[in-house]
Amino acid sequence: NIPDLIMISGGILVVPVLAFITSFLFWPGTLLKAYNWYWRRRLGLEVHYSHSGSYRFCYSSRGTPGGATPSLLLLHGFSATKDMWLPVVKYLPRNQHVVCVDMPGHEGTSRTGAEDYCIQGQVARIHQFVKSIGLDKRPFHLVGTSMGGNVAGVYAAHHPADLCSATLICPAGLVYPTDSEFISRLRELEKTEMKDSIPLIPTTHQELEDMLKLCCYTPLNLPQQVLRGLLANRMPNNGFYKEVFMEIVGEKSRHSLQENLHLITSPVQVIWGKEDQVVDVSGAAVLKTSLPSCQVEVLDDCGHSVALERPRKAANLIMDFLSAQEVNGENAKKLS
Repeated sequence: NIPDLIMISGGILVVPVLAFITSFLFWPGTLLKAYNWYWRRRLGLEVHYSHSGSYRFCYSSRGTPGGATPSLLLLHGFSATKDMWLPVVKYLPRNQHVVCVDMPGHEGTSRTGAEDYCIQGQVARIHQFVKSIGLDKRPFHLVGTSMGGNVAGVYAAHHPADLCSATLICPAGLVYPTDSEFISRLRELEKTEMKDSIPLIPTTHQELEDMLKLCCYTPLNLPQQVLRGLLANRMPNNGFYKEVFMEIVGEKSRHSLQENLHLITSPVQVIWGKEDQVVDVSGAAVLKTSLPSCQVEVLDDCGHSVALERPRKAANLIMDFLSAQEVNGENAKKLS
């Protein structure tokens, strides 16, 4: 009868609602992962795995190579995942071939040891990844942010034949004329007994909020449950994050990009948040001095997390840069 049908249909509706509420209250980390899964699906991104020997890479991709524009390979920053690019992918053309890979040891990519976490080690692994999925069959555009920007720049220096161009977003690995707020805090911590406390590796809610303020100029104002979820997903990886951090700030990697700038021959685009508190925007001038033909874009009212704070702008700048490179290439052909 009708009342029974209403009860049954109501029950069908209530169960997922209750599941959602329960997840939000008790397993916010799981819910955040489910949200990323939903967002990837909505954007048409599919998760894949590729192997190089026993080493496994996890990546998401959309589209097929060989289109009107080069493929994009996106490298995320320290302690992030391939999903940090979701806001940017949202604003890329739907037919643009794009690949977002989990960096060595992060999320679904194999976790090995320190040799893979220094910048040169990461470059070697990303080169393996490129070959494993056949991305090197035609020149592609490489994008990296922060730690990923350091890796992207060094990759461009050592594997120029793979690339048509590169975008470095707030890259680490330079000698910066001005210390950032993050570097200043690290120096202060080194003087105290809190040497194990790293602002980018939070262990409490307050430390997580402080990290987000450090990374984003625009306040995120996230609900407490979302913050709980973020912390819950990060905490089990903190030991790994510390191992990676010690490698990338160590003597071998600290200035990797700076030391390899003279080897970069590909066209380079630089995007930097003017209010970056993690790696100071003065690094943009360093890149312009070493790579006079590079295109520099400094974004007002934007911090270190360009992909989160200005995703539409970042996507548009990258696509405009690719279009400009294509025009330059055609003009060069006509002149020859």
